[in-house]
Amino acid sequence: MKIGIIKERKTPPDRRVVFSPQKLSLLKKQFPNCELFVESSNIRIFPDEEYEKLGFQISEDLSNCDILLGVKEVPIDSLIPHKKYFFFSHTIKKQPYNRSLLQAVLEKNIELYDHEVIVDENNSRLIGFGRYAGIVGAYNGFRALGLRDKLFNLPKVESLPDYEAVVENLQQIKIPSIKIALSGSGKVAYGAKEILDHLHIKKVNIHDYLTKSFEEPVYAMIDVLDYNKRKDGKQLDKHDFYNFPEAYESDFMRFAKVTDYFIAGHFYGDSAPYFFTKEDVKKKEFKINLIADVSCDIDGPIASTLRPSTIADPFYGYDPQTESEVEFDAENAITVMAVDNLPCELPKDASEGFGDMFLKHVIPAFFNDDENGILNRARMTFKGELTSRYSYLKDFVNEK
Repeated sequence: MKIGIIKERKTPPDRRVVFSPQKLSLLKKQFPNCELFVESSNIRIFPDEEYEKLGFQISEDLSNCDILLGVKEVPIDSLIPHKKYFFFSHTIKKQPYNRSLLQAVLEKNIELYDHEVIVDENNSRLIGFGRYAGIVGAYNGFRALGLRDKLFNLPKVESLPDYEAVVENLQQIKIPSIKIALSGSGKVAYGAKEILDHLHIKKVNIHDYLTKSFEEPVYAMIDVLDYNKRKDGKQLDKHDFYNFPEAYESDFMRFAKVTDYFIAGHFYGDSAPYFFTKEDVKKKEFKINLIADVSCDIDGPIASTLRPSTIADPFYGYDPQTESEVEFDAENAITVMAVDNLPCELPKDASEGFGDMFLKHVIPAFFNDDENGILNRARMTFKGELTSRYSYLKDFVNEK
């Protein structure tokens, strides 16, 4: 089996990689019969020389490989026909901007495995960059707070060498007595929680968060049944919410009335209620003035998220009265951080963490006849057709 690590070609450039040199060495040690090749790249966080030092062949052409591993979408003209590709295709939600990519994958008889749908038998994701999205998103929110209120000046994450340097910078600042709500219960939320804990911000239970005042910064983690309630008043479990989201309505305003900084680390599903609307934000009791929207669903559950922001320009303001974008530090505006590619700011740590997960959950499936069905569930296309699990995309693919 020949596996190639491809060069990232998407713009803006992404410096991440599926396997760092060290993780690729671990792969070679565990599966010595596997031949490994690395496509030359001048943007990757790990330069070609680091792979060469460990004995890996650097190549300009990976057409000899069976399996090609990348992070972001591969440009259509760079796709090699009849290969197995792993990358984030951003097509499973029928994203129109990538329709032509999925069409090309089928035309070129490529077997596409999407990182986003590498899941276990319970459909829980096994790999991803969620932890680092949460880490960088929460940090960026505090950076916005420091700049806006002239409290401190945190450096950009992308200017720091690694996560350790992020933590060192956090230890130099002091957070005022604010209340922070963190939504979610997955990797993103727990990544954000790491930042809160590094800042020694006290975690409190939801009752105390909603009813008490504190002379120190505090945070509460809130899950779907904390900020949603059934319209009929019944109290059931979260599985009922996942199965029948249309039976629920938002109960987020009780948090909005007491929260200063909201970190959106949740997964938002179809038909779920919005957290808050543009009308909700106009209300006097709406207290939130800073939002780190890590989930970044545009024109969705977080009304103030008008557009994705960028690593270069991560903040903007939302004026509730005019429902329009303003400067991030404008008076009476909600400061918004909505960068949609946050892990790119920590490419070294994010790549190493991703490689750990890929080596643990995916690579063994190549050699054990996919005994746990990992590859079967993630395979979107086969022999020029959508697989049955992804047949719901057929109409999407056939659109012009």
